[in-house]
Amino acid sequence: MSNPRFLRQGESGMVVEFGDRIDPALVAQVRSLENALQRENIAAVRETIPTYRSLLIVYDPLQLHFDDLKREVERLLQQVSPETAAAEVVEIPVCYGGHFGPDLHDVAEHAGVTEEKVIELHSSVDYLIYMLGFTPGFPYLGGLPQEIACPRLPSPRTAVPAGSVGIAETQTGVYPLETPGGWRLIGRTPLRLFDPRLEQPVLLKAGDYLHFAPISLAEYERIQQQVSLNSYQVNRRRKEGGEDR
Repeated sequence: MSNPRFLRQGESGMVVEFGDRIDPALVAQVRSLENALQRENIAAVRETIPTYRSLLIVYDPLQLHFDDLKREVERLLQQVSPETAAAEVVEIPVCYGGHFGPDLHDVAEHAGVTEEKVIELHSSVDYLIYMLGFTPGFPYLGGLPQEIACPRLPSPRTAVPAGSVGIAETQTGVYPLETPGGWRLIGRTPLRLFDPRLEQPVLLKAGDYLHFAPISLAEYERIQQQVSLNSYQVNRRRKEGGEDR
């Protein structure tokens, strides 16, 4: 593990910063520390929030001093090994094009390929989930094939439906909620990435991977019904050391 910087975030927050770049290796270190803190179950630690390159630890300063927490984090960092941290690949079914993907044609035209090739490329890789933000459960993903990178819309839409899958520059993502947005929409998933009624309201987790799986309109409607009945089982597989298990 690299030597991180420890920064104060107000009176009850500590930022453990591992670097200043977007790098999967930094995500592995952030994830390893967060997992270690969860295993340690320190009473004074209220919440941990991962980002691209750091971990925010929210704690109770009446129970734990900043310097004591820093020593505890340093102790944990000596014990963890980010290279062996296992992750999950979460499969997100997507119905591409048509009403759900009004910008698929524009993305294909910009890339100089067919719409079918855009779908093939977009669903060909496992995307690392760098962090969640913007809205609850919105994943910032790394790994979009460069061939289909595409500029944002000149003017954002005032309302993007929940579940929409979009591309903006070299990033791709999924809108968990209906919000304004300027990403180019290429499809939609029937899954709910954020459901406040559930014990675990956010479907995805930073440090895991996401894989888009193309489905037909009929499959979309079938899965949508299962999701509404809480009977749909999300497909997941383990990934250790960059390999599927």
